[in-house]
Amino acid sequence: MFTGIIEQAGTIAALDESGEFRTLRVSAGTILEGVAAGDSISVNGVCLTVRTFTRDSFTADLSRETLDRTSLQQLRTGTTVNLERPMRADGRFGGHIVQGHVDGVGEIRSFARDGDNWNLHVEVPKHALRYIVEKGSIAIDGISLTVAAIRGAVVEIAIIPHTFENTNLRQAKSGDKVNLEFDVIAKYVERMLHKDTV
Repeated sequence: MFTGIIEQAGTIAALDESGEFRTLRVSAGTILEGVAAGDSISVNGVCLTVRTFTRDSFTADLSRETLDRTSLQQLRTGTTVNLERPMRADGRFGGHIVQGHVDGVGEIRSFARDGDNWNLHVEVPKHALRYIVEKGSIAIDGISLTVAAIRGAVVEIAIIPHTFENTNLRQAKSGDKVNLEFDVIAKYVERMLHKDTV
């Protein structure tokens, strides 16, 4: 489980195609302290398994399922990605519950500075709107963010300078695809209230 508090912005150092899988190598730093093969790391909000690692990078495999359901298929060498290790049992819960299981892909409609903040507008799949509430939490590319407003199928979010400076939002622009994960509690409540639930 993750919290959506990004620990480090890494860089895609290499991509390698091998059959049904794509292997990516991510340049990182402090996030690799204590890492072991088989550990989980969230990359742009997608929970990936560390395959190999060095002092300053790690590799992970992307299955066809992951490529089809996330924006990771658009990664290129040099792309900045958000990285987070799983939450420690004795750690602070600074964001919200983020599983690293992407619910869908959205598209940035606009991203512009407004005084000291940036306004991020993301179009989400219409079927997902039932999971999103004003002032509620949403994970975008793994970042725990607060919904400021909902206008049609567009979610509006105010980005503070710290988030802008320490995540992949430094490179974000209109038209970019982003990974979305909605509130897991809302999804469980929906399931429990569904009349067809066994």
